[in-house]
Amino acid sequence: MKKAMKRLYEGADWDFEALQRIHDACEKIAVSELGLNVYPNQIEIITAEQMLDVYSSIGMPLFYKHWSFGKHFAHHEAFYRRGLRGLAYEIVINSSPCISYLMEENTATMQALVIAHAAFGHNHFFKNNYLFKLWTDAEGILDYLNFAKSYITRCEERYGPAAVERTLDAAHALMSHGVHRYAGKKKLDLRQEEVREQQRRENEERIFNDLWRRTVPKGPSKSKLDLSSERRRALIGLPQENILYFLEKTAPRLKPWQREILRIVRHVAQYFYPQGQTKVMNEGTATYVHYRIMTTLHERGGISDGDFLEFLKSHTNVVFQPTFDDPRYSGLNPYAIGFAMMQDIERIVTRPQKEDREWFPEIAGTGDAMAVLRDLWANYRDESFITQFLSPNLMRRMRLFHLTDDPEEEEGMRVAAIHDERGYRRIRRELGRQYDIGWIDPHIEVVDVDLEGDRRLFLRHLVLSGSVLEESEAKRVLQHLADLWTYDVVLEECDRTGMLLKQHVVSPREVAIAAA
Repeated sequence: MKKAMKRLYEGADWDFEALQRIHDACEKIAVSELGLNVYPNQIEIITAEQMLDVYSSIGMPLFYKHWSFGKHFAHHEAFYRRGLRGLAYEIVINSSPCISYLMEENTATMQALVIAHAAFGHNHFFKNNYLFKLWTDAEGILDYLNFAKSYITRCEERYGPAAVERTLDAAHALMSHGVHRYAGKKKLDLRQEEVREQQRRENEERIFNDLWRRTVPKGPSKSKLDLSSERRRALIGLPQENILYFLEKTAPRLKPWQREILRIVRHVAQYFYPQGQTKVMNEGTATYVHYRIMTTLHERGGISDGDFLEFLKSHTNVVFQPTFDDPRYSGLNPYAIGFAMMQDIERIVTRPQKEDREWFPEIAGTGDAMAVLRDLWANYRDESFITQFLSPNLMRRMRLFHLTDDPEEEEGMRVAAIHDERGYRRIRRELGRQYDIGWIDPHIEVVDVDLEGDRRLFLRHLVLSGSVLEESEAKRVLQHLADLWTYDVVLEECDRTGMLLKQHVVSPREVAIAAA
């Protein structure tokens, strides 16, 4: 038995000394007993309105201005004031130091919960998961956001808010297609981006290289390049799935400041890229960690029985999973499935059954649950984690099954996988696929440019699941792309065999972004 500890606080009220005691007690358990490795912590107390403001700017403490953030603020505030929506108890920033924003309205118990959840659970995951280590710069993100905010403010003063807003609107519309999905380049040091921006500005003329100058349309007779199509595409980096990167480097009529704005938006998109692939694991890790820490604090007398019951009520609400026939059902709750999988892996490691040893021979019965969990937290993302570690036991407890609704099948909706060995494997494979961005996000890339003719830009959407893009949404996004490119844009949707399923053609608007 561990030595009993003094009560950390009494009642619902708290002060900053109590928060320090709570933080120190959580840190001792997290680091010494759970073996977590975290960034230094910075705890910020904010009001409800400030929390709404952080919501609106995608959770970042420093960010440039844009009308969409005000729209989101008004939306969230209206629902909050009417009592139709609550606020998060915390928001945590993947930075070093790791910044955790706590609501001042929280009780002392809730402050302890969110410190355990954010300052140690999320913090450990941010610092150690391979995707965050590969794609994010925790030490440099705050400096970069400060640079981005001041840079866009200067652009608004020099070129006008309307011109900057049009460029940001277009960049935001393409933001989900502004990331490098595969590791190939060295991770950026974001703290040096301001210096690089100055260097890019000094050499801005190089963007109009010989490749473009020699292909300026000259009326009926076009200039000719003695280049093969493969060589031409290679010179401008095609095919390219990072559309914002391609526009930043290649769009012929963008101003240097507009290229820098595209660069800022895609850096922000890249920063958030790992979070979209680790929602279940990240929240499951933080929830498991806060449950372990809060339970330990209660067992040793750090919090009272009443405080622990308050914690359990909040925790239970967080991990609640409505059944498929419940009116509240809207899919799987990432907190619920993430926490359940962490607890189930702990069971497999420490108290395995025969079935567990057959399905998970590498970890079943090894005894050190935290060592196994830390390894999984570091080396997996949602798709691979679910595909490899969702157990038959948990599938039965959560009553998971696979339902298909194929319009090409006469019988329509049917149960495609049940609780047998073949069904278990199919259920976790299909569930894992729902978290695979390669499957759920449209695969669109720039494939060619008509340099010798009208400079039309060609994109291809590889249709993997049989679903083409929604017509009106595709046209709106392509309009922003055409405005940045300033020439016609053609998007072809093709199946795996190369058969053309649909084609979209969009021309730039008369008030082109590049002419701003």
